[in-house]
Amino acid sequence: MNKTFRIVKKKLHSGTAASYGMKKISFHIVTLFPEIIRAYAKESILKRAQENKHISISTINPRDYAKDKHHTVDARSYGGGPGMVLKPEPILTSLEKVLAKKKAQTAVFILSPRGKQFTNTHALQIAKKYSQIVLISGRYEGIDARVKKILKAREISVGPYVVTGGELPALLVVDAIARQIPGVLGKQESLEEKRITAKEIYTRPEVFVYKGKKYTVPKVLVSGNHAKIEEWKRKRN
Repeated sequence: MNKTFRIVKKKLHSGTAASYGMKKISFHIVTLFPEIIRAYAKESILKRAQENKHISISTINPRDYAKDKHHTVDARSYGGGPGMVLKPEPILTSLEKVLAKKKAQTAVFILSPRGKQFTNTHALQIAKKYSQIVLISGRYEGIDARVKKILKAREISVGPYVVTGGELPALLVVDAIARQIPGVLGKQESLEEKRITAKEIYTRPEVFVYKGKKYTVPKVLVSGNHAKIEEWKRKRN
């Protein structure tokens, strides 16, 4: 009887999100360099989240939708200035099929250093509210402003700095949102923000010797006194 219960329980926990009607989010990333996205998305937590149907990640390359023979996606900016600007038509055309199925639960974001600062709070809110998320990765001098107006997109920034393209910021956003979906991390207790995490953490061995000098784990952590351990963590949070 106990053995049967254990087998059933194991099957329940190993099921996919789709099997049990849990939340699933589809991410569509518009990028001129899809391999950057694919390389990261096929590893570790994101790989498992896709296998378990908690999320899906697809890439859309505007260059595939450019109508001229050279597949041109950029041009010089009106008003002058250095660098090139991504043209609106390839981006908008590339998203027509995705947004044709647009529901109230769809959000469109443009990764931009001028955007609103993206935070963990935003990640949680987005994970709860939306089931389809479009992330447009900027390049060069940026994206024609009409893309934002037409799609009613929101600009977001992952930090007070500028990088060469929106692919890494897009991956940060995907990662931050995905881990908020129940089941992606296995247990919601795995979310660091929901538990006390000290600035200092240790693992085996208890005594580590490096170049003749001993480095030991604080005694309180190996004391077995959970109340004192939690107090130690709070003081170092």
